[in-house]
Amino acid sequence: MLSAAPNTPAEYWDMYKPHRGEGPQPRPAADRFSWVGLDHEGPGAELLGSPANALDLGPAEGENAAFLARSGVEVTAVDFSAVQVDRARAFWSGEPGLTLVHAEVCAFLDDNPQEYEAIYSTWGAVWFTDPEELFPRVATRLTAGGVFGFSHREPVTGQYGAQQMGGKWLEGRETDLTVLRWQYGPEQWADILKQHGFTTVRTEVLPNPDRAALGTLLVTARI
Repeated sequence: MLSAAPNTPAEYWDMYKPHRGEGPQPRPAADRFSWVGLDHEGPGAELLGSPANALDLGPAEGENAAFLARSGVEVTAVDFSAVQVDRARAFWSGEPGLTLVHAEVCAFLDDNPQEYEAIYSTWGAVWFTDPEELFPRVATRLTAGGVFGFSHREPVTGQYGAQQMGGKWLEGRETDLTVLRWQYGPEQWADILKQHGFTTVRTEVLPNPDRAALGTLLVTARI
């Protein structure tokens, strides 16, 4: 039986894939790095270069973080949801080089002075955090020449900036709980990143194999 509807954004993400109460789930394969969330589609970890360490913002199941760790990268993966972190720890408890942290990403970046050669988010926290709050913090934690990469669903034309999410746990609850996602088109993201000191910004839309579905917007930049 599904749990009661969430009352905070963190509880909303506790419900995400799978919902609490649905029982154990199989561990993801983590046999490749995916920006799009679809098997064997799109580019992979090569877009991050060859980092010695990396920070994953909003890993959920943690399969991309686990893939990098298996490749010899020291990975720290930070998620807002205690449930997601506990589940990922259960999946990857024996994986050396992978540390899973329960924290809000801006607070984590404020509290931890470590620098990273790659910081990334695949349909994760970058999509759900105000870039005016997040990007300056990422810039201070990225090594010179390091890569910042993120992906999110291709935005619908005209639906830019902070967008109120709907869906299973939010319908009809606008006065109780609001969850926002920040989404922009390729040129808009490039402008925002450059305003925060990022350079060599590359953006592209990766089409969905299902032509009726939206694709993935992929962004990489350096500092």
